[in-house]
Amino acid sequence: MPGQLRFKVDENLPAEAAEYLKRAGYDAVTVSEERLGGSPDTVIATVCQCERRAFLTMDTDLDIRAYPPAEYPGLVVLRLQRQDKFHVLQIIDRLIPLLSREPLERHLWVVEEERVRVRG
Repeated sequence: MPGQLRFKVDENLPAEAAEYLKRAGYDAVTVSEERLGGSPDTVIATVCQCERRAFLTMDTDLDIRAYPPAEYPGLVVLRLQRQDKFHVLQIIDRLIPLLSREPLERHLWVVEEERVRVRG
């Protein structure tokens, strides 16, 4: 059910990414909306845990040793060749249908142009 998943969208993604998720029925806020801009990933990750929000980011250095997926409501890392706004939003639009079909809680999704790798 879309309403069950909640997201925090990192500041390195277009703010419209949160709007795409909201239109699909998800609860989504941006890091900037919550005045967390410039905060280290450790702080944002802790806030995500407290708020029970999956973290959507393009931080490819998000290491599963430092952020074990089992301790989070979900981690989604976009690893894209192109990072222009149009392309990123296009990938998020393609990702949304998977949210209702694949487990996100306690998982890390690594999203590339042609595939999504899921690690538990």
